[in-house]
Amino acid sequence: MAALSKHWKKIALVVVFVISLFVPVFVQNDYFLGIIILGYVWAIATYGLNILLGYTGQLSLGHAGFFGIGAYTVGVLTVNYEFPFWPSLLLAAIASSVLGFLIGIFALRTRNEYFAIFTLGVGFVIYLVIERWEGLTGGALGLIGVPYPEGIGPIQFDGPESIYYLILGFLILTIYIAWSIANSLVGRSFMAIRNSEELAAATGINVGRAKQLAFAISTGIAGLAGGLYATYIGFLGPAIVNVPTTFEILLYLLVGGMGSLSGPLVGAFLVTTLFQFLQQFEAYRLVILGPIVVILIIFFPKGLAGLWAALETRIKAMRGKGEMSGDAGASEEPAKEEAK
Repeated sequence: MAALSKHWKKIALVVVFVISLFVPVFVQNDYFLGIIILGYVWAIATYGLNILLGYTGQLSLGHAGFFGIGAYTVGVLTVNYEFPFWPSLLLAAIASSVLGFLIGIFALRTRNEYFAIFTLGVGFVIYLVIERWEGLTGGALGLIGVPYPEGIGPIQFDGPESIYYLILGFLILTIYIAWSIANSLVGRSFMAIRNSEELAAATGINVGRAKQLAFAISTGIAGLAGGLYATYIGFLGPAIVNVPTTFEILLYLLVGGMGSLSGPLVGAFLVTTLFQFLQQFEAYRLVILGPIVVILIIFFPKGLAGLWAALETRIKAMRGKGEMSGDAGASEEPAKEEAK
């Protein structure tokens, strides 16, 4: 039964991958294609938060700050200094990761809600620096004219379709990284810390180093997502670095499911799409989505991915009971014949 389930999961994965390759063919409207692209970008950022919160249980409320560092690294280098996109994107991920590693030295001395408050303060400081440093970041006016990436040989990134495939490629890479971490010894160390830091330390895991590594990976992925956001949107303002952006990413993760591989993608894509269609109710969209999130957290604390896993477990249990009752019925018939 388990082998059959894995077989169907592989088939579903291949089907989803093939469909994603043909999305630009079927979605000819640039607006709807843009919604999908933004969903992919936010999914990458959500995978970064999932490494820290879903795998190690550490809630960072400064995630948008590192997303913004990646975005502004690409924006400043390409606009102000006419630096090529590809090394700029690499530097964006490295800068976010290194800064996350350094901040983690101090932030991870705190735990639970104190860690969340510390990272909230870090995120707000990053926001203030970006908003006030007008000479570098453009301040409240932002940066305008972030270019598309340079072409690679015959491949040119000069339109929504090509940008779609670019960001899809980075999304697949991010999912692979998340999967590799989850199935590695490092990932098991993260999850041991999530379950119990004391027990993890007792088994020989260096808890501080593991959490610092998770924080660095998380912020590096956030910086990568920020750099991709910058090149797609072409304009950067300090609003994307502010605290509400962190709560939106957290919302994507809660809806999709923490600690799961599919949760960040499902949550980011679904909520981003809902946000776009609720634009006419911009002032009330959080009022509308708020009760939905509360219901999800109360009744489905593991998100939509957890709901699917629970349904799959229940179906397996029902099938197992059916097979056991069938075997019991078959064993009763010979007993009745012998009694006769």
